[in-house]
Amino acid sequence: MGYTCFNKSNSCFSLRKNRPGHQQLEEIDTNNVKVFSFNSLRSATANFHPSNRIGGGGFGVVYRGMLRDGTQVAIKCLSAESKQGKHEFMTEIRVISKIRHPNLVELIGCCIEDNNRILVYEYMENNSLTASLLGSKGKHIAMDWSKRAAICLGTATGLTFLHDEVEPHIVHRDIKASNILLDGKLQPKIGDFGLAKLFPDNVTHVTTRVAGTVGYLAPEYALLGQLTKKADVYSFGVLILEIISGRSSNKAAFGEDLLILVEWTWKLKKEERLLDLVDPELVEYPEDEVQRFIKVALFCTQAAAHQRPTMKQVVEMLSRNVNLNDKALTEPGIYRNKSTHHSGGGSSDNTSSSQKKKGKQSVNHLVSSTELDSTQSVTRMLPR
Repeated sequence: MGYTCFNKSNSCFSLRKNRPGHQQLEEIDTNNVKVFSFNSLRSATANFHPSNRIGGGGFGVVYRGMLRDGTQVAIKCLSAESKQGKHEFMTEIRVISKIRHPNLVELIGCCIEDNNRILVYEYMENNSLTASLLGSKGKHIAMDWSKRAAICLGTATGLTFLHDEVEPHIVHRDIKASNILLDGKLQPKIGDFGLAKLFPDNVTHVTTRVAGTVGYLAPEYALLGQLTKKADVYSFGVLILEIISGRSSNKAAFGEDLLILVEWTWKLKKEERLLDLVDPELVEYPEDEVQRFIKVALFCTQAAAHQRPTMKQVVEMLSRNVNLNDKALTEPGIYRNKSTHHSGGGSSDNTSSSQKKKGKQSVNHLVSSTELDSTQSVTRMLPR
């Protein structure tokens, strides 16, 4: 049966049948999360009317809703069926609801009636980066460099919080432009940060055995299933390049060789033309700072996961005017799915010369020296 809530001392009580003819009163603490009825959310969204749809993806469809008290919210109907029971699902919801940070979208509540799994989030006025920066002109918001830099730094700060300060630590698994939401002041907030906890590893956004989105996937994760914090670091590096270029990594092709965004950036770096990456809409910007941000993105997307900085180190590199030792950079790791076309030639066992060598790598004092192990590198992987 569905959950029916009765407010009493900030708690939610639900009747649950354990065996025929018997009911047990189960108390669910709602100090941090509200439990909504399905009917109330259906009413808030005008029966989930298409005109209220504001987003969607592998994990579900998002609707704009108005609660009875006038609060505007984002209501996400999860399309993937969790293997957890209602009690276990609520336990995870309680954990996630306690996580608070200025750069994380706040989870307000949930609905778990019957087979429904619905999450209720705070509403973000300026939608996602996909809509406001990379999308159509109709929703496009003009952003100068200071706004873009603040979005990069704010997102990095939120991701650092998930990696290092939350217990247990959370690997997001799906850092991308559509999961970076913007409030009325264009402050970035990471969305869906709890879905990695709510769903098992076999719940996926793409037709691979891992969760994530093509264009952002670290190669060791996409190809080998190796999930660490460094997979998030890789995705964040791609995100920086999108914010600077104003173009989507999984849609656009660059240059005469139709390179993907990370490849093209690496080519520009070798040709000492990094500023060619910059969005033409950015008329004025500090060249040295923009180049530093691009180099940080390249450090984040290196093929060997252990060569990438931590998010804490990334925050330091973005927030301080430091000189990065870009001579230590190694070629980015690249994952392409079978539908990706590439005219640059090569084969699936291509390996960059930087991978065939062993040597110390460093990003000045910000990234610890490590030894490059070619057996751990995956780069330029083409369709099989």
